[in-house]
Amino acid sequence: MAVSLDHLLNLKLPEMRQTYAEKDVILYALGIGLGDDPTDEAQLSFVYEKSLKPLPTLSVVLAYARVRDMKLGLNYAKIVHGEQSLVVHKQPPVQGTVVARTRVAQVLDKGADKGALVVLERELFDEGNGDHLATTTMTAFARGDGGIGSSVDSLPAPHPIPERQADAVCAIKTLPQAALIYRLSGDTNPLHAEPAVARAAGFARPILHGLATYGIVGHALLKQVCHYDPSGIRSLAGRFSGPVYPGEELEVSFWRDGDVVSLRASVPARGAVVFANGRAELAAVA
Repeated sequence: MAVSLDHLLNLKLPEMRQTYAEKDVILYALGIGLGDDPTDEAQLSFVYEKSLKPLPTLSVVLAYARVRDMKLGLNYAKIVHGEQSLVVHKQPPVQGTVVARTRVAQVLDKGADKGALVVLERELFDEGNGDHLATTTMTAFARGDGGIGSSVDSLPAPHPIPERQADAVCAIKTLPQAALIYRLSGDTNPLHAEPAVARAAGFARPILHGLATYGIVGHALLKQVCHYDPSGIRSLAGRFSGPVYPGEELEVSFWRDGDVVSLRASVPARGAVVFANGRAELAAVA
Protein backbone atom coordinates (compact mmCIF):
# COMPACT_ATOMS: atom_id res chain seq x y z
CA MET A 1 0.00 0.00 0.00
CA ALA A 2 1.54 3.29 -1.11
CA VAL A 3 -0.13 5.47 1.50
CA SER A 4 -1.36 5.20 5.10
CA LEU A 5 -4.06 6.99 7.04
CA ASP A 6 -1.52 8.45 9.49
CA HIS A 7 0.57 9.74 6.62
CA LEU A 8 -2.37 11.61 5.10
CA LEU A 9 -3.66 13.09 8.36
CA ASN A 10 -0.24 14.26 9.53
CA LEU A 11 1.09 15.46 6.22
CA LYS A 12 2.34 19.06 6.30
CA LEU A 13 1.47 20.49 2.93
CA PRO A 14 3.43 23.57 1.81
CA GLU A 15 1.75 26.94 1.62
CA MET A 16 0.91 28.11 -1.87
CA ARG A 17 1.32 31.75 -2.86
CA GLN A 18 0.13 33.58 -5.92
CA THR A 19 0.57 37.15 -6.98
CA TYR A 20 -2.09 37.95 -9.54
CA ALA A 21 -3.26 40.94 -11.53
CA GLU A 22 -6.41 42.20 -13.22
CA LYS A 23 -5.66 40.15 -16.33
CA ASP A 24 -5.80 36.93 -14.25
CA VAL A 25 -9.23 37.90 -12.90
CA ILE A 26 -10.42 38.58 -16.44
CA LEU A 27 -8.88 35.38 -17.84
CA TYR A 28 -10.69 33.25 -15.25
CA ALA A 29 -14.02 34.87 -16.12
CA LEU A 30 -13.42 34.36 -19.85
CA GLY A 31 -12.53 30.73 -19.16
CA ILE A 32 -15.96 30.01 -17.73
CA GLY A 33 -17.72 31.86 -20.54
CA LEU A 34 -18.45 35.39 -19.39
CA GLY A 35 -18.37 38.04 -22.08
CA ASP A 36 -20.14 35.88 -24.67
CA ASP A 37 -22.60 38.74 -25.22
CA PRO A 38 -20.60 41.90 -25.96
CA THR A 39 -23.63 44.10 -25.27
CA ASP A 40 -24.27 42.69 -21.77
CA GLU A 41 -22.77 45.31 -19.47
CA ALA A 42 -23.47 43.19 -16.39
CA GLN A 43 -21.06 40.55 -17.70
CA LEU A 44 -18.64 43.20 -18.93
CA SER A 45 -17.83 44.24 -15.38
CA PHE A 46 -16.16 40.84 -14.84
CA VAL A 47 -14.09 40.82 -18.06
CA TYR A 48 -13.09 44.47 -18.51
CA GLU A 49 -10.69 46.41 -16.32
CA LYS A 50 -13.00 49.42 -15.99
CA SER A 51 -14.88 48.83 -12.70
CA LEU A 52 -13.62 45.23 -12.67
CA LYS A 53 -15.19 42.82 -10.17
CA PRO A 54 -13.84 39.32 -9.36
CA LEU A 55 -16.28 36.44 -9.63
CA PRO A 56 -17.17 34.81 -6.29
CA THR A 57 -15.73 31.48 -7.49
CA LEU A 58 -12.34 33.00 -8.35
CA SER A 59 -11.04 31.87 -4.95
CA VAL A 60 -11.11 28.20 -6.03
CA VAL A 61 -8.26 28.83 -8.50
CA LEU A 62 -6.13 31.36 -6.59
CA ALA A 63 -2.93 29.80 -5.19
CA TYR A 64 -4.26 26.53 -6.61
CA ALA A 65 -2.43 23.20 -6.46
CA ARG A 66 -3.58 20.03 -8.21
CA VAL A 67 -3.91 16.92 -6.06
CA ARG A 68 -1.17 15.31 -8.16
CA ASP A 69 1.22 18.11 -7.16
CA MET A 70 0.57 17.74 -3.41
CA LYS A 71 2.58 14.51 -3.14
CA LEU A 72 -0.05 12.79 -1.02
CA GLY A 73 1.13 9.35 -2.09
CA LEU A 74 -2.21 8.40 -3.64
CA ASN A 75 -2.72 6.51 -6.89
CA TYR A 76 -3.23 9.61 -9.03
CA ALA A 77 -4.25 7.67 -12.12
CA LYS A 78 -7.40 6.58 -10.31
CA ILE A 79 -8.39 9.84 -8.58
CA VAL A 80 -11.70 11.51 -9.46
CA HIS A 81 -12.73 14.98 -8.31
CA GLY A 82 -15.94 14.08 -6.50
CA GLU A 83 -17.21 17.18 -4.72
CA GLN A 84 -16.33 20.84 -4.35
CA SER A 85 -17.44 23.53 -1.94
CA LEU A 86 -16.63 27.19 -1.38
CA VAL A 87 -17.45 29.46 1.54
CA VAL A 88 -16.84 33.12 0.76
CA HIS A 89 -15.65 35.08 3.79
CA LYS A 90 -14.66 38.15 1.80
CA GLN A 91 -14.51 38.95 -1.89
CA PRO A 92 -10.93 38.74 -3.21
CA PRO A 93 -9.34 41.95 -4.47
CA VAL A 94 -8.83 42.48 -8.20
CA GLN A 95 -5.09 42.14 -7.72
CA GLY A 96 -2.69 41.23 -4.94
CA THR A 97 -0.94 38.28 -3.32
CA VAL A 98 -2.81 35.42 -1.66
CA VAL A 99 -1.70 32.50 0.49
CA ALA A 100 -3.41 29.11 0.62
CA ARG A 101 -3.00 26.61 3.45
CA THR A 102 -4.25 23.10 2.76
CA ARG A 103 -4.68 20.04 4.97
CA VAL A 104 -6.18 16.59 4.72
CA ALA A 105 -9.27 17.10 6.87
CA GLN A 106 -11.02 13.70 6.67
CA VAL A 107 -10.62 10.26 5.14
CA LEU A 108 -13.45 7.77 4.67
CA ASP A 109 -12.38 4.30 3.59
CA LYS A 110 -14.98 2.61 1.37
CA GLY A 111 -13.20 -0.76 1.36
CA ALA A 112 -10.10 -2.32 -0.15
CA ASP A 113 -11.72 -2.79 -3.55
CA LYS A 114 -13.85 0.39 -3.46
CA GLY A 115 -11.41 3.21 -2.78
CA ALA A 116 -11.40 6.03 -0.25
CA LEU A 117 -12.79 9.56 -0.01
CA VAL A 118 -10.11 12.10 0.89
CA VAL A 119 -11.33 15.55 1.95
CA LEU A 120 -8.89 18.41 1.41
CA GLU A 121 -9.64 21.67 3.20
CA ARG A 122 -8.00 24.86 1.95
CA GLU A 123 -7.99 28.28 3.60
CA LEU A 124 -7.23 31.32 1.45
CA PHE A 125 -5.84 34.57 2.87
CA ASP A 126 -4.87 37.98 1.54
CA GLU A 127 -1.16 38.17 2.32
CA GLY A 128 -1.19 41.97 2.41
CA ASN A 129 -3.73 42.50 5.18
CA GLY A 130 -4.35 38.98 6.51
CA ASP A 131 -8.02 38.93 5.49
CA HIS A 132 -9.54 35.43 5.42
CA LEU A 133 -10.99 35.30 1.92
CA ALA A 134 -12.39 31.80 1.52
CA THR A 135 -12.58 28.21 2.69
CA THR A 136 -12.68 25.63 -0.08
CA THR A 137 -13.17 21.90 0.31
CA MET A 138 -12.41 19.29 -2.31
CA THR A 139 -13.42 15.65 -1.96
CA ALA A 140 -11.18 13.36 -3.98
CA PHE A 141 -12.43 9.85 -4.72
CA ALA A 142 -9.20 7.85 -4.55
CA ARG A 143 -10.41 4.70 -6.29
CA GLY A 144 -7.05 2.95 -5.98
CA ASP A 145 -6.45 3.58 -2.28
CA GLY A 146 -9.13 1.64 -0.42
CA GLY A 147 -8.24 -0.27 2.71
CA ILE A 148 -6.22 2.49 4.38
CA GLY A 149 -8.69 3.10 7.22
CA SER A 150 -11.02 5.98 8.11
CA SER A 151 -10.73 9.06 10.28
CA VAL A 152 -14.53 9.47 10.40
CA ASP A 153 -17.50 7.12 10.42
CA SER A 154 -19.29 9.00 7.65
CA LEU A 155 -19.33 12.18 5.60
CA PRO A 156 -22.31 14.55 5.33
CA ALA A 157 -25.16 13.19 3.23
CA PRO A 158 -25.67 14.75 -0.21
CA HIS A 159 -27.91 17.81 -0.22
CA PRO A 160 -31.40 16.73 -1.33
CA ILE A 161 -32.99 18.43 -4.32
CA PRO A 162 -36.66 19.39 -3.78
CA GLU A 163 -39.17 17.20 -5.57
CA ARG A 164 -41.18 20.17 -6.87
CA GLN A 165 -40.65 21.77 -10.27
CA ALA A 166 -37.64 24.07 -10.43
CA ASP A 167 -38.31 27.73 -9.63
CA ALA A 168 -35.99 28.89 -12.41
CA VAL A 169 -33.72 27.48 -15.12
CA CYS A 170 -30.69 29.20 -16.64
CA ALA A 171 -29.18 27.96 -19.92
CA ILE A 172 -25.49 28.65 -20.59
CA LYS A 173 -23.70 27.63 -23.79
CA THR A 174 -20.07 26.74 -23.27
CA LEU A 175 -17.42 27.73 -25.79
CA PRO A 176 -15.76 25.04 -27.94
CA GLN A 177 -12.38 26.39 -26.77
CA ALA A 178 -13.47 26.76 -23.12
CA ALA A 179 -11.04 24.18 -21.73
CA LEU A 180 -8.12 25.70 -23.62
CA ILE A 181 -8.86 29.09 -22.08
CA TYR A 182 -9.66 27.79 -18.60
CA ARG A 183 -6.40 25.80 -18.33
CA LEU A 184 -4.51 29.12 -18.35
CA SER A 185 -5.92 29.75 -14.86
CA GLY A 186 -3.71 27.01 -13.45
CA ASP A 187 -4.81 23.46 -14.31
CA THR A 188 -2.78 22.33 -17.31
CA ASN A 189 -3.79 18.65 -17.19
CA PRO A 190 -3.52 17.42 -20.82
CA LEU A 191 -6.81 15.54 -20.39
CA HIS A 192 -8.47 18.87 -21.15
CA ALA A 193 -6.38 19.71 -24.21
CA GLU A 194 -4.99 16.64 -26.01
CA PRO A 195 -7.46 14.40 -27.88
CA ALA A 196 -5.18 11.36 -27.56
CA VAL A 197 -4.93 11.75 -23.77
CA ALA A 198 -8.71 12.13 -23.53
CA ARG A 199 -9.30 9.00 -25.63
CA ALA A 200 -6.88 7.01 -23.48
CA ALA A 201 -8.94 8.05 -20.45
CA GLY A 202 -12.15 6.83 -22.10
CA PHE A 203 -13.53 10.13 -23.43
CA ALA A 204 -14.44 10.90 -27.02
CA ARG A 205 -12.52 14.19 -26.84
CA PRO A 206 -11.04 16.54 -24.25
CA ILE A 207 -13.45 17.32 -21.42
CA LEU A 208 -13.98 20.50 -19.46
CA HIS A 209 -12.24 20.84 -16.09
CA GLY A 210 -14.48 20.03 -13.13
CA LEU A 211 -13.73 23.41 -11.57
CA ALA A 212 -14.67 25.07 -14.87
CA THR A 213 -18.07 23.36 -14.67
CA TYR A 214 -18.25 24.54 -11.05
CA GLY A 215 -17.49 28.09 -12.19
CA ILE A 216 -20.18 27.93 -14.86
CA VAL A 217 -22.72 26.80 -12.26
CA GLY A 218 -21.57 29.72 -10.11
CA HIS A 219 -22.05 32.06 -13.06
CA ALA A 220 -25.58 30.78 -13.59
CA LEU A 221 -26.35 31.35 -9.89
CA LEU A 222 -24.86 34.84 -10.07
CA LYS A 223 -26.90 35.66 -13.18
CA GLN A 224 -30.25 34.05 -12.41
CA VAL A 225 -30.54 34.55 -8.65
CA CYS A 226 -28.13 37.33 -7.67
CA HIS A 227 -28.52 39.55 -10.74
CA TYR A 228 -24.75 39.80 -11.13
CA ASP A 229 -24.14 41.06 -7.60
CA PRO A 230 -21.12 39.00 -6.45
CA SER A 231 -21.71 39.90 -2.80
CA GLY A 232 -24.93 37.86 -2.96
CA ILE A 233 -23.20 34.46 -2.90
CA ARG A 234 -22.07 33.22 0.49
CA SER A 235 -21.34 29.58 -0.40
CA LEU A 236 -21.65 27.01 -3.18
CA ALA A 237 -21.23 23.23 -2.98
CA GLY A 238 -22.10 20.20 -5.04
CA ARG A 239 -21.07 16.90 -6.64
CA PHE A 240 -19.55 16.31 -10.06
CA SER A 241 -21.70 13.59 -11.59
CA GLY A 242 -20.60 13.59 -15.23
CA PRO A 243 -18.24 15.22 -17.72
CA VAL A 244 -18.96 18.29 -19.81
CA TYR A 245 -17.59 18.58 -23.34
CA PRO A 246 -16.59 22.10 -24.43
CA GLY A 247 -19.25 23.54 -26.70
CA GLU A 248 -22.18 21.88 -24.92
CA GLU A 249 -25.06 23.82 -23.43
CA LEU A 250 -25.74 23.47 -19.71
CA GLU A 251 -29.09 23.96 -18.04
CA VAL A 252 -28.85 24.93 -14.38
CA SER A 253 -32.07 24.47 -12.39
CA PHE A 254 -32.75 26.34 -9.16
CA TRP A 255 -35.03 25.77 -6.18
CA ARG A 256 -35.00 28.66 -3.71
CA ASP A 257 -36.05 28.34 -0.08
CA GLY A 258 -35.22 31.57 1.70
CA ASP A 259 -31.47 32.11 1.66
CA VAL A 260 -30.78 28.51 0.56
CA VAL A 261 -30.77 27.61 -3.13
CA SER A 262 -30.72 24.00 -4.32
CA LEU A 263 -29.34 23.52 -7.80
CA ARG A 264 -28.54 20.94 -10.44
CA ALA A 265 -26.83 21.23 -13.82
CA SER A 266 -27.46 19.01 -16.82
CA VAL A 267 -26.60 18.72 -20.50
CA PRO A 268 -30.04 18.34 -22.14
CA ALA A 269 -28.61 17.16 -25.45
CA ARG A 270 -27.27 14.03 -23.74
CA GLY A 271 -29.82 13.79 -20.93
CA ALA A 272 -26.90 13.85 -18.48
CA VAL A 273 -26.71 15.41 -15.02
CA VAL A 274 -23.21 16.84 -14.61
CA PHE A 275 -23.47 18.70 -11.27
CA ALA A 276 -25.73 17.20 -8.63
CA ASN A 277 -26.93 17.85 -5.07
CA GLY A 278 -25.95 21.49 -5.36
CA ARG A 279 -26.49 23.87 -2.44
CA ALA A 280 -25.81 27.59 -2.23
CA GLU A 281 -26.31 30.05 0.58
CA LEU A 282 -27.14 33.64 -0.23
CA ALA A 283 -26.24 36.79 1.62
CA ALA A 284 -29.09 38.95 2.84
CA VAL A 285 -28.67 41.33 -0.10
CA ALA A 286 -29.40 38.63 -2.70
